[in-house]
Order: sequence, then structure tokens, then C-alpha cells
Amino acid sequence: MSETTTSSSFLTQDAYDRLSSELEHLKGEGRSDIAKRIEAAREEGDLKENGGYHAAKEEQGKMEARIRQLESLLRDAVVGEAPKDNGIVDSGMVVTVEMFGDTETFLLGSREIAGDADIDVYSEQSPLGEAIMGKKVGEETSYDAPNGKTIDVKIVDAKPYAG
Repeated sequence: MSETTTSSSFLTQDAYDRLSSELEHLKGEGRSDIAKRIEAAREEGDLKENGGYHAAKEEQGKMEARIRQLESLLRDAVVGEAPKDNGIVDSGMVVTVEMFGDTETFLLGSREIAGDADIDVYSEQSPLGEAIMGKKVGEETSYDAPNGKTIDVKIVDAKPYAG
């Protein structure tokens, strides 16, 4: 392979806008609020036994990690319209597949497309995601699982995510 694969993710314009707003809030108001909480806790005295200070510092660390995650995701995102409802598997679709005699339904794309929705998400770069990308409803394919086994998959349904 001479080409380097980047880990870009498909996002709808709505998801991109929602994540951009979250990032803007965290970098502005969020950072300001946490700094005030840390300062208020610091003024209470002994930092070794100050639970409020340690909790605020831990929250600050989580917030900064989320900021880095959002910056990376938004920088590398491929933003577009929701995929067409044509029965062909693409990023941003809810796909139902048959594997091992059972059906499984999931969103193909980024967890961020789903927001708070309770749905499993598989990346387009996962072995399953790569195997089914571009396949039509009714088609069968297979992929090699990380354990070396070949897994047969049939596409049962593919609809654009309507979050």
C-alpha cells in the first residue's frame, strides 16, 4: 500500500453543525465555567483533601479530551447529505444484515451521527463495514473477522438514518 488511509468519518450537515456548536460551547463557556469552579474550590484551602477541587480537575480533563476528539472528528469529517434511499449500503445508513442465522441492525458510520440514539454503530473502516459498503439489499458477501474466521453476511435492509 503506497497510500495512507485517513480515518475520516461521514457526517450529515446536521450532525456536523451540532458537533461544531458543542465544540464552540466547550471551548468558550465550558472552559470558563470549569476554571471558575476550580478557582472557587482552590480558595477553600488544602488541595490534598479538597474533593470539589479534584472533581473539577477531573471534569476539566474529560472536557479537554472531548474538545480534542471533536476537533479531530470535525477536521477529518466528510460532510454531506444523507445517503439516498436506494437500497445500496452507504455511510449514514441503518443497515440490517443476517449473520449466523440472526439479524442485526446498526448504523454504518460515526457514533456522532446517532447522537444520543440507542443504536449500535459500526465504522465504515471496520471489517464488516468495508465488506458491506456499496452492496445492495439481497446481496451476500463475507469478511475475515479479527480471529481469522470468515463470516458470511446477507444485506436484508439499508435505509438512510433519520435520527
